[in-house]
Amino acid sequence: MGKLQAFLATAPGRFLLRYLVALGIAFALMALPPVNERVVKPYTTFVAYEGAFFLRLFGEAVSVKEQILSSPRFAVAIYNGCNGLEAILIFVCGVLAFPAPVRRKLPGLLLGFVGIQLFNVVRIVALYYTGVFRPQWFSTAHVLVWQSLVILFAVSLWVMWAQRYGTAEAR
Repeated sequence: MGKLQAFLATAPGRFLLRYLVALGIAFALMALPPVNERVVKPYTTFVAYEGAFFLRLFGEAVSVKEQILSSPRFAVAIYNGCNGLEAILIFVCGVLAFPAPVRRKLPGLLLGFVGIQLFNVVRIVALYYTGVFRPQWFSTAHVLVWQSLVILFAVSLWVMWAQRYGTAEAR
């Protein structure tokens, strides 16, 4: 038996294989044009409306048109990759692949989704204000800082969930 086969015969190996397969399927589905048109774009528009809601609480005169959040001060186009779906899929696939009872997975999925969603709204609001007050920092903040933070947040949530609710076999 080779090293890879031996690894895949272990609990961590089985988890990793299930996780990678689930993630591959999820990302492949998201890339399909019908899924993009019927799920991703409407979801991204919803994310733009969430950002607008919170910015209005801060007194910003923002409007949303499809996936573009704009005001006289700045505009943010929210694309796939900025909508938090990748981070959500990383978390969801991790929860689904991990050996834990369904009664632990369902609340984890719900709370993880909400947590990542809220974190992503913080990201959108922060990026909007970065564009308003420091537009020269926007690209760096968007690509290097916030993209990394959202992914790190999703992975951290998963690690906390797995440590608390994973089965003994997985540890």
